[in-house]
Amino acid sequence: MDPAADIYRDELRDWLGLHLTDRYRGLHFEGEPDDEWLTRMREWNHRLADAGYAAPSWPVAHGGRAAGVLEQAEHAREMARSRAPGPINALGIPNVAPAIMAFGTPEQQERFLRPLLRGDEIWCQGFSEPDAGSDLASLQCSAVRDGDDYVVRGQKVWTTFGPVADWCELLVRTDPTAARPQAGITCLLVDMTLPGIEVRPLRTITGSREFSEVFLDDVRVPVTARLAEEHDGWRVAMATLSNERGGVATLHLQLRARIGDLIEVARNTGRTDDPVVRDRLAALYSAGERLRYLADRSLARAAAGLPPGPESSVIKVAWSQLGQLLPMVAVDVLGPEALNGTWGESLLHGRSLTIAGGTTEVNRNIIGEKVLGLPRGPR
Repeated sequence: MDPAADIYRDELRDWLGLHLTDRYRGLHFEGEPDDEWLTRMREWNHRLADAGYAAPSWPVAHGGRAAGVLEQAEHAREMARSRAPGPINALGIPNVAPAIMAFGTPEQQERFLRPLLRGDEIWCQGFSEPDAGSDLASLQCSAVRDGDDYVVRGQKVWTTFGPVADWCELLVRTDPTAARPQAGITCLLVDMTLPGIEVRPLRTITGSREFSEVFLDDVRVPVTARLAEEHDGWRVAMATLSNERGGVATLHLQLRARIGDLIEVARNTGRTDDPVVRDRLAALYSAGERLRYLADRSLARAAAGLPPGPESSVIKVAWSQLGQLLPMVAVDVLGPEALNGTWGESLLHGRSLTIAGGTTEVNRNIIGEKVLGLPRGPR
Protein backbone atom coordinates (compact mmCIF):
# COMPACT_ATOMS: atom_id res chain seq x y z
CA MET A 1 0.00 0.00 0.00
CA ASP A 2 0.96 3.62 -0.46
CA PRO A 3 1.49 5.49 2.86
CA ALA A 4 0.10 8.75 1.44
CA ALA A 5 -3.05 6.94 0.28
CA ASP A 6 -3.48 5.35 3.72
CA ILE A 7 -3.18 8.75 5.41
CA TYR A 8 -5.65 10.26 2.96
CA ARG A 9 -8.17 7.46 3.58
CA ASP A 10 -7.95 7.81 7.36
CA GLU A 11 -8.36 11.60 7.22
CA LEU A 12 -11.38 11.31 4.92
CA ARG A 13 -12.94 8.63 7.12
CA ASP A 14 -12.57 10.85 10.17
CA TRP A 15 -14.03 13.83 8.31
CA LEU A 16 -17.02 11.80 7.09
CA GLY A 17 -17.61 10.58 10.62
CA LEU A 18 -18.05 14.19 11.72
CA HIS A 19 -19.93 15.66 8.76
CA LEU A 20 -21.90 12.89 7.01
CA THR A 21 -25.26 12.92 8.75
CA ASP A 22 -28.50 11.15 7.84
CA ARG A 23 -29.60 14.34 6.08
CA TYR A 24 -27.05 13.64 3.36
CA ARG A 25 -26.20 9.93 3.50
CA GLY A 26 -27.42 8.00 0.47
CA LEU A 27 -28.57 11.01 -1.57
CA HIS A 28 -28.47 10.32 -5.30
CA PHE A 29 -29.85 11.84 -8.48
CA GLU A 30 -33.16 10.26 -9.46
CA GLY A 31 -33.94 12.24 -12.59
CA GLU A 32 -36.61 14.57 -11.26
CA PRO A 33 -35.03 16.43 -8.34
CA ASP A 34 -37.25 18.60 -6.23
CA ASP A 35 -36.20 21.74 -4.38
CA GLU A 36 -35.53 19.75 -1.20
CA TRP A 37 -33.10 17.42 -3.01
CA LEU A 38 -31.29 20.34 -4.61
CA THR A 39 -31.05 22.14 -1.26
CA ARG A 40 -29.58 19.16 0.57
CA MET A 41 -27.18 18.29 -2.25
CA ARG A 42 -25.89 21.84 -2.43
CA GLU A 43 -25.45 21.94 1.36
CA TRP A 44 -23.43 18.73 1.18
CA ASN A 45 -21.50 19.96 -1.87
CA HIS A 46 -20.50 23.09 0.03
CA ARG A 47 -19.17 20.96 2.89
CA LEU A 48 -17.14 18.84 0.49
CA ALA A 49 -15.76 21.89 -1.31
CA ASP A 50 -14.82 23.72 1.88
CA ALA A 51 -12.84 20.67 3.02
CA GLY A 52 -11.20 20.09 -0.37
CA TYR A 53 -13.05 16.82 -0.93
CA ALA A 54 -15.39 17.87 -3.77
CA ALA A 55 -12.63 17.37 -6.35
CA PRO A 56 -9.54 15.95 -4.64
CA SER A 57 -7.68 15.47 -7.92
CA TRP A 58 -7.91 19.17 -8.79
CA PRO A 59 -4.94 21.46 -8.16
CA VAL A 60 -4.92 23.13 -4.76
CA ALA A 61 -5.16 26.53 -6.47
CA HIS A 62 -8.58 25.57 -7.84
CA GLY A 63 -9.91 24.11 -4.58
CA GLY A 64 -8.69 20.52 -4.78
CA ARG A 65 -6.00 18.56 -2.97
CA ALA A 66 -3.75 17.56 -5.91
CA ALA A 67 -4.45 13.97 -4.87
CA GLY A 68 -2.53 11.25 -6.65
CA VAL A 69 -4.12 8.28 -8.40
CA LEU A 70 -3.99 5.96 -5.39
CA GLU A 71 -5.38 8.66 -3.11
CA GLN A 72 -8.23 9.21 -5.58
CA ALA A 73 -8.94 5.49 -5.51
CA GLU A 74 -9.09 5.52 -1.71
CA HIS A 75 -11.40 8.53 -1.89
CA ALA A 76 -13.81 6.64 -4.15
CA ARG A 77 -13.71 3.53 -1.95
CA GLU A 78 -14.32 5.45 1.27
CA MET A 79 -17.17 7.49 -0.20
CA ALA A 80 -18.83 4.31 -1.50
CA ARG A 81 -18.31 2.47 1.79
CA SER A 82 -19.97 5.22 3.82
CA ARG A 83 -22.73 5.89 1.23
CA ALA A 84 -21.61 9.50 1.01
CA PRO A 85 -22.94 11.35 -2.03
CA GLY A 86 -20.43 12.91 -4.34
CA PRO A 87 -20.69 16.50 -5.56
CA ILE A 88 -23.79 17.51 -7.47
CA ASN A 89 -21.75 18.17 -10.63
CA ALA A 90 -21.22 14.51 -11.47
CA LEU A 91 -20.30 15.50 -15.03
CA GLY A 92 -18.96 18.99 -14.45
CA ILE A 93 -16.21 18.11 -11.99
CA PRO A 94 -14.59 15.08 -13.68
CA ASN A 95 -15.29 16.02 -17.33
CA VAL A 96 -16.02 19.69 -18.00
CA ALA A 97 -13.74 21.33 -15.44
CA PRO A 98 -10.51 19.62 -16.58
CA ALA A 99 -11.25 20.86 -20.11
CA ILE A 100 -11.69 24.40 -18.78
CA MET A 101 -8.43 24.08 -16.85
CA ALA A 102 -6.61 22.85 -19.96
CA PHE A 103 -8.07 25.15 -22.60
CA GLY A 104 -9.85 28.01 -20.80
CA THR A 105 -8.62 31.56 -20.48
CA PRO A 106 -7.74 32.84 -17.00
CA GLU A 107 -11.03 34.78 -17.08
CA GLN A 108 -13.01 31.62 -17.91
CA GLN A 109 -11.29 29.66 -15.17
CA GLU A 110 -11.98 32.42 -12.67
CA ARG A 111 -15.63 32.66 -13.73
CA PHE A 112 -16.58 29.00 -13.93
CA LEU A 113 -14.44 26.71 -11.78
CA ARG A 114 -15.36 27.87 -8.27
CA PRO A 115 -19.18 27.84 -8.69
CA LEU A 116 -18.87 24.50 -10.52
CA LEU A 117 -16.83 23.05 -7.66
CA ARG A 118 -19.29 24.24 -5.01
CA GLY A 119 -22.33 23.05 -6.94
CA ASP A 120 -23.78 26.53 -7.26
CA GLU A 121 -23.97 26.01 -11.04
CA ILE A 122 -24.79 22.62 -12.58
CA TRP A 123 -23.26 21.60 -15.90
CA CYS A 124 -24.29 19.29 -18.71
CA GLN A 125 -22.56 18.22 -21.94
CA GLY A 126 -24.11 18.93 -25.34
CA PHE A 127 -22.36 16.25 -27.35
CA SER A 128 -24.72 13.56 -28.68
CA GLU A 129 -27.24 14.28 -31.42
CA PRO A 130 -29.97 12.15 -33.03
CA ASP A 131 -27.52 11.17 -35.81
CA ALA A 132 -24.26 11.61 -33.90
CA GLY A 133 -23.89 9.36 -30.88
CA SER A 134 -20.92 7.01 -30.94
CA ASP A 135 -19.86 8.70 -34.20
CA LEU A 136 -19.46 12.06 -32.53
CA ALA A 137 -17.52 13.58 -35.44
CA SER A 138 -20.70 13.55 -37.55
CA LEU A 139 -22.46 16.14 -35.37
CA GLN A 140 -24.41 18.80 -37.26
CA CYS A 141 -25.45 21.41 -34.67
CA SER A 142 -24.11 24.56 -36.34
CA ALA A 143 -22.63 27.85 -35.17
CA VAL A 144 -22.14 30.76 -37.54
CA ARG A 145 -20.00 33.74 -36.54
CA ASP A 146 -21.93 37.03 -36.52
CA GLY A 147 -19.84 39.85 -35.10
CA ASP A 148 -19.13 39.19 -31.43
CA ASP A 149 -21.52 36.22 -31.29
CA TYR A 150 -22.01 32.76 -32.66
CA VAL A 151 -25.54 32.01 -33.85
CA VAL A 152 -26.26 28.39 -32.91
CA ARG A 153 -28.88 26.18 -34.52
CA GLY A 154 -29.46 22.49 -33.95
CA GLN A 155 -30.41 19.74 -31.53
CA LYS A 156 -28.74 17.65 -28.86
CA VAL A 157 -30.12 14.52 -27.24
CA TRP A 158 -29.51 12.26 -24.21
CA THR A 159 -28.23 15.30 -22.34
CA THR A 160 -27.67 14.17 -18.76
CA PHE A 161 -28.71 16.80 -16.19
CA GLY A 162 -30.31 18.81 -18.99
CA PRO A 163 -33.47 19.59 -16.97
CA VAL A 164 -31.48 21.15 -14.11
CA ALA A 165 -28.31 22.40 -15.82
CA ASP A 166 -27.27 26.04 -15.66
CA TRP A 167 -24.45 25.69 -18.22
CA CYS A 168 -23.56 23.39 -21.09
CA GLU A 169 -20.27 22.39 -22.70
CA LEU A 170 -21.59 22.45 -26.26
CA LEU A 171 -19.96 21.05 -29.38
CA VAL A 172 -20.95 22.80 -32.61
CA ARG A 173 -19.90 22.66 -36.25
CA THR A 174 -18.27 25.91 -37.35
CA ASP A 175 -16.74 24.70 -40.63
CA PRO A 176 -19.02 22.37 -42.62
CA THR A 177 -16.49 22.30 -45.50
CA ALA A 178 -13.54 20.93 -43.51
CA ALA A 179 -11.81 18.00 -45.20
CA ARG A 180 -12.00 16.00 -42.00
CA PRO A 181 -15.22 16.29 -39.97
CA GLN A 182 -13.24 16.53 -36.72
CA ALA A 183 -11.50 19.66 -38.02
CA GLY A 184 -14.65 21.76 -38.21
CA ILE A 185 -15.88 21.51 -34.61
CA THR A 186 -15.79 24.21 -31.93
CA CYS A 187 -16.58 24.07 -28.21
CA LEU A 188 -18.76 26.72 -26.57
CA LEU A 189 -19.66 27.29 -22.91
CA VAL A 190 -23.35 28.05 -23.13
CA ASP A 191 -25.66 29.66 -20.59
CA MET A 192 -28.76 27.43 -20.59
CA THR A 193 -31.02 30.44 -19.90
CA LEU A 194 -30.20 32.14 -23.23
CA PRO A 195 -33.17 32.92 -25.49
CA GLY A 196 -33.79 30.21 -28.08
CA ILE A 197 -32.86 27.24 -25.89
CA GLU A 198 -35.60 24.71 -25.20
CA VAL A 199 -35.04 21.71 -22.95
CA ARG A 200 -37.45 18.80 -23.28
CA PRO A 201 -36.98 16.07 -20.67
CA LEU A 202 -36.95 12.47 -21.92
CA ARG A 203 -38.76 9.94 -19.77
CA THR A 204 -36.88 6.63 -19.73
CA ILE A 205 -38.25 3.13 -19.24
CA THR A 206 -37.67 3.50 -15.48
CA GLY A 207 -39.78 6.66 -15.36
CA SER A 208 -36.74 8.89 -14.80
CA ARG A 209 -36.30 12.23 -16.55
CA GLU A 210 -32.57 12.69 -16.03
CA PHE A 211 -31.95 12.97 -19.79
CA SER A 212 -33.31 15.54 -22.18
CA GLU A 213 -33.41 16.83 -25.71
CA VAL A 214 -32.02 20.33 -26.15
CA PHE A 215 -33.16 22.47 -29.08
CA LEU A 216 -31.19 25.58 -30.05
CA ASP A 217 -32.96 28.04 -32.33
CA ASP A 218 -30.79 31.02 -33.33
CA VAL A 219 -29.15 31.13 -29.92
CA ARG A 220 -26.61 33.94 -29.71
CA VAL A 221 -23.53 32.84 -27.77
CA PRO A 222 -20.72 35.36 -27.16
CA VAL A 223 -17.40 34.59 -28.82
CA THR A 224 -15.83 35.06 -25.38
CA ALA A 225 -17.65 31.85 -24.36
CA ARG A 226 -15.61 29.79 -26.81
CA LEU A 227 -13.33 27.20 -25.19
CA ALA A 228 -10.00 26.97 -27.07
CA GLU A 229 -9.64 28.22 -30.64
CA GLU A 230 -12.28 28.06 -33.34
CA HIS A 231 -12.39 24.64 -35.06
CA ASP A 232 -10.33 23.14 -32.20
CA GLY A 233 -13.34 21.61 -30.44
CA TRP A 234 -12.41 18.04 -31.27
CA ARG A 235 -9.31 18.29 -29.10
CA VAL A 236 -11.44 19.68 -26.27
CA ALA A 237 -13.97 16.87 -26.75
CA MET A 238 -11.30 14.17 -26.61
CA ALA A 239 -9.86 15.69 -23.42
CA THR A 240 -13.35 15.75 -21.90
CA LEU A 241 -14.10 12.14 -22.87
CA SER A 242 -10.69 10.91 -21.69
CA ASN A 243 -11.51 12.25 -18.24
CA GLU A 244 -14.93 10.59 -18.39
CA ARG A 245 -13.46 7.24 -19.38
CA GLY A 246 -10.60 7.62 -16.91
CA GLY A 247 -13.07 7.03 -14.10
CA VAL A 248 -13.87 3.47 -15.13
CA ALA A 249 -11.36 2.12 -12.60
CA THR A 250 -13.81 2.78 -9.77
CA LEU A 251 -16.97 1.58 -11.52
CA HIS A 252 -16.90 -1.68 -9.57
CA LEU A 253 -17.41 -0.11 -6.14
CA GLN A 254 -21.18 0.34 -6.11
CA LEU A 255 -21.80 -2.92 -7.96
CA ARG A 256 -19.75 -4.93 -5.49
CA ALA A 257 -21.52 -3.25 -2.57
CA ARG A 258 -24.89 -4.25 -4.03
CA ILE A 259 -23.65 -7.80 -4.61
CA GLY A 260 -22.73 -7.94 -0.92
CA ASP A 261 -26.19 -6.66 0.02
CA LEU A 262 -27.86 -9.32 -2.13
CA ILE A 263 -25.76 -12.12 -0.63
CA GLU A 264 -26.67 -10.91 2.87
CA VAL A 265 -30.39 -10.91 2.01
CA ALA A 266 -30.07 -14.42 0.59
CA ARG A 267 -28.45 -15.63 3.80
CA ASN A 268 -31.04 -13.99 6.03
CA THR A 269 -33.96 -15.42 4.06
CA GLY A 270 -32.54 -18.93 3.76
CA ARG A 271 -32.25 -18.74 -0.02
CA THR A 272 -28.63 -19.87 0.16
CA ASP A 273 -29.96 -23.32 1.06
CA ASP A 274 -30.83 -23.66 -2.63
CA PRO A 275 -27.71 -24.89 -4.51
CA VAL A 276 -28.81 -23.18 -7.73
CA VAL A 277 -29.08 -19.84 -5.93
CA ARG A 278 -25.70 -20.42 -4.28
CA ASP A 279 -24.17 -21.12 -7.69
CA ARG A 280 -25.60 -17.94 -9.19
CA LEU A 281 -24.49 -15.84 -6.24
CA ALA A 282 -20.99 -17.33 -6.41
CA ALA A 283 -20.77 -16.53 -10.12
CA LEU A 284 -21.96 -12.99 -9.41
CA TYR A 285 -19.42 -12.50 -6.60
CA SER A 286 -16.61 -13.85 -8.81
CA ALA A 287 -17.55 -11.46 -11.62
CA GLY A 288 -17.40 -8.56 -9.17
CA GLU A 289 -13.95 -9.57 -7.99
CA ARG A 290 -12.70 -9.96 -11.57
CA LEU A 291 -13.90 -6.45 -12.25
CA ARG A 292 -12.03 -5.23 -9.17
CA TYR A 293 -8.81 -6.88 -10.34
CA LEU A 294 -9.17 -5.27 -13.76
CA ALA A 295 -9.69 -1.91 -12.05
CA ASP A 296 -6.63 -2.38 -9.84
CA ARG A 297 -4.57 -3.13 -12.92
CA SER A 298 -5.76 0.09 -14.53
CA LEU A 299 -4.97 2.04 -11.35
CA ALA A 300 -1.48 0.56 -11.21
CA ARG A 301 -0.90 1.71 -14.77
CA ALA A 302 -2.07 5.21 -13.92
CA ALA A 303 0.04 5.29 -10.72
CA ALA A 304 3.09 4.42 -12.82
CA GLY A 305 2.46 7.51 -14.94
CA LEU A 306 1.31 5.60 -18.01
CA PRO A 307 -1.54 6.96 -20.15
CA PRO A 308 -4.94 5.21 -20.12
CA GLY A 309 -4.83 2.14 -22.29
CA PRO A 310 -7.42 -0.11 -23.89
CA GLU A 311 -7.95 -1.84 -20.54
CA SER A 312 -10.56 0.83 -19.80
CA SER A 313 -12.65 -0.61 -22.64
CA VAL A 314 -12.35 -4.09 -21.12
CA ILE A 315 -13.52 -2.73 -17.75
CA LYS A 316 -16.42 -0.88 -19.35
CA VAL A 317 -17.69 -4.03 -21.11
CA ALA A 318 -17.30 -6.13 -17.95
CA TRP A 319 -19.11 -3.45 -15.89
CA SER A 320 -21.99 -3.32 -18.35
CA GLN A 321 -22.42 -7.08 -18.32
CA LEU A 322 -22.25 -7.32 -14.53
CA GLY A 323 -24.67 -4.42 -14.09
CA GLN A 324 -27.22 -6.25 -16.21
CA LEU A 325 -26.61 -9.62 -14.54
CA LEU A 326 -26.95 -8.38 -10.96
CA PRO A 327 -30.70 -7.50 -10.95
CA MET A 328 -31.49 -10.71 -12.84
CA VAL A 329 -29.84 -12.74 -10.08
CA ALA A 330 -31.76 -10.60 -7.56
CA VAL A 331 -34.98 -11.87 -9.16
CA ASP A 332 -33.74 -15.46 -8.71
CA VAL A 333 -32.97 -14.79 -5.06
CA LEU A 334 -35.90 -12.59 -4.04
CA GLY A 335 -38.58 -13.75 -6.45
CA PRO A 336 -41.35 -11.42 -7.66
CA GLU A 337 -40.64 -8.81 -4.98
CA ALA A 338 -37.42 -7.98 -6.84
CA LEU A 339 -39.54 -6.65 -9.69
CA ASN A 340 -40.42 -3.62 -7.55
CA GLY A 341 -38.38 -0.95 -5.79
CA THR A 342 -34.68 -0.46 -6.43
CA TRP A 343 -34.11 -3.94 -7.86
CA GLY A 344 -36.95 -3.54 -10.32
CA GLU A 345 -35.58 -0.17 -11.36
CA SER A 346 -32.11 -1.69 -11.78
CA LEU A 347 -33.55 -4.46 -13.96
CA LEU A 348 -34.96 -1.88 -16.36
CA HIS A 349 -32.08 0.59 -16.07
CA GLY A 350 -29.58 -2.18 -16.82
CA ARG A 351 -30.63 -2.17 -20.46
CA SER A 352 -28.89 1.21 -20.86
CA LEU A 353 -25.52 0.13 -19.47
CA THR A 354 -24.29 -1.15 -22.84
CA ILE A 355 -24.68 2.41 -24.16
CA ALA A 356 -23.74 4.64 -21.22
CA GLY A 357 -20.18 5.96 -21.31
CA GLY A 358 -19.36 4.33 -24.65
CA THR A 359 -21.32 1.62 -26.43
CA THR A 360 -20.34 -2.01 -26.04
CA GLU A 361 -19.89 -2.40 -29.80
CA VAL A 362 -17.39 0.46 -29.94
CA ASN A 363 -15.51 -0.85 -26.90
CA ARG A 364 -15.36 -4.34 -28.37
CA ASN A 365 -13.87 -2.90 -31.54
CA ILE A 366 -11.20 -1.19 -29.43
CA ILE A 367 -10.49 -4.43 -27.58
CA GLY A 368 -10.32 -6.41 -30.82
CA GLU A 369 -7.98 -4.00 -32.53
CA LYS A 370 -5.85 -2.68 -29.66
CA VAL A 371 -5.71 -5.68 -27.31
CA LEU A 372 -6.14 -8.73 -29.52
CA GLY A 373 -4.48 -7.25 -32.60
CA LEU A 374 -7.32 -8.20 -34.92
CA PRO A 375 -7.49 -6.48 -38.32
CA ARG A 376 -9.44 -3.26 -38.37
CA GLY A 377 -13.02 -3.71 -39.44
CA PRO A 378 -14.42 -1.96 -42.49
CA ARG A 379 -15.53 1.61 -41.89
